[in-house]
Amino acid sequence: MAEQNDRKLNKLERTLPQGLLVDAAWMERHGYSTSLRSQYVSAGWLVQPARGTFKRPLGEVSWQGVVVSLQRLLGSDLVVGGRTAIEAQGLGHYLSQSGPSTVHLYGTRPAPGWLGKLPLKQKFRVHRTQSLFKTLGSTPGSKSGTAREMPGPFDWPLTVSTPERAFLELLDELPRHESFHQVDALAEGLRSLSPRRLQMLLNDCKSVKVKRLFFWFAERHQHAWLKQIDNSKVNLGTGKRMLVKGGKLDTKYLITIPDDLNAPV
Repeated sequence: MAEQNDRKLNKLERTLPQGLLVDAAWMERHGYSTSLRSQYVSAGWLVQPARGTFKRPLGEVSWQGVVVSLQRLLGSDLVVGGRTAIEAQGLGHYLSQSGPSTVHLYGTRPAPGWLGKLPLKQKFRVHRTQSLFKTLGSTPGSKSGTAREMPGPFDWPLTVSTPERAFLELLDELPRHESFHQVDALAEGLRSLSPRRLQMLLNDCKSVKVKRLFFWFAERHQHAWLKQIDNSKVNLGTGKRMLVKGGKLDTKYLITIPDDLNAPV
């Protein structure tokens, strides 16, 4: 029995990389019973960052490690998106040295309950991709061409939204969860986006608000890629959208914008 347990422990060291974590269901699928898990925790071979999660003792829990664990070990379709994806790819106007305070994740399925109980300074905010996109919402990730892999912790790749998709995800957060001034600063730096990918995403986007804001910010910053987008193929809906109480109405896109942002840059 002791020899069998040793073999299982050696296998665990091969299948559970340092710094990554798994849940009880993963452990069960790989042959580690509740009693065996308890034994490993008591012996210090495993630690539990949150109830129902397990990791090897070396290496701190990081938000990147958690996301890689979800993507590579636990079969989740969650992708880093929005502001987090923009900043992770070095496109943020002012990048915080301490990293993001909120990590935005996008996918088609709910996140595990333990995600919000981990001992991290960052909070995870999970969005349903299909609420923003029609067909692309059902196939998140790199296979749809709207996500890409970038270096993650411990040489594991981290899947994030492309800057084009992340920009639309960011706009969806206005005005409740992002400020116009912060989004404006980020939009200014997005000078090398792919017009082909933008066209595909705009055609698939469900949100009239997001599409109108996209064209408003793109025109405001006079991005060169805007000339290659056919806006006649993008449904901008009808009627006004009041986004800012007491703001000024943009007569072209029929959205209210803060007065101090209405002038061209």
